[in-house]
Amino acid sequence: MRLILSLAMSLLLCSSLFAQKKGEDKDWALYSRYAGANDTITVAPKAVFMGNSITENWLKFHPDFFRNNGYAARGISGQTTYHMLARFHSDVVALKPQVVVILSGINDIARNSGIISLENIMGNIISMCDIARANGIVPILCSILPADRFSWRPDLKPAPLVVELNGMIKAYAQETGLEYVDYYTSLADENGALKEGLSKDRCHPYPDVYIQMEEKVVEAIEKVTSKKGGKKAKRNNKK
Repeated sequence: MRLILSLAMSLLLCSSLFAQKKGEDKDWALYSRYAGANDTITVAPKAVFMGNSITENWLKFHPDFFRNNGYAARGISGQTTYHMLARFHSDVVALKPQVVVILSGINDIARNSGIISLENIMGNIISMCDIARANGIVPILCSILPADRFSWRPDLKPAPLVVELNGMIKAYAQETGLEYVDYYTSLADENGALKEGLSKDRCHPYPDVYIQMEEKVVEAIEKVTSKKGGKKAKRNNKK
């Protein structure tokens, strides 16, 4: 009996140490994803786009939009506001942009990092705004895109939660005098999904949809940077 208990305890200890080691080796927020690209930047971008797969696909589909306008995209597929808040300093503040465009929250609703209330999602978004403003960066807040289902979480019904969170984001922007970019209204159908023909999975937009989004966000960026004077900062990449 003692031998069995000893073996069980040994296995439990080994399992615990393995799990701990595995956790230590994991770059959970993916700080490394843009580390190399960040190191190559010598002139601060006009705007950094912080987001998830919507932003990552944006760069993939329309790289010239970012390159020609002096923008940087820092989207990572699957990320929630927890991940973005964690890497906000390295992927936004350290680049010294004039503006940060924040498009986040849909993966929180999808519970990619576990169950979280809308209030706490909003709290993470507010924290990103606070960090940005403390470093002289103007936040621009964007509505979440319409979604009435998730292919990876078919049990969830996100449409009403998207509407509610967008209302919270818009209200906060109005209260604090921030620009709010409304992608949702022109893209949503009566069920809260992306309109027919705009997406394959009713969550991620086709490349052409980004053209509409670009028109809206450029207007907001230009409005903000014209107030700031449009001055570009130099970056010191020394470690």
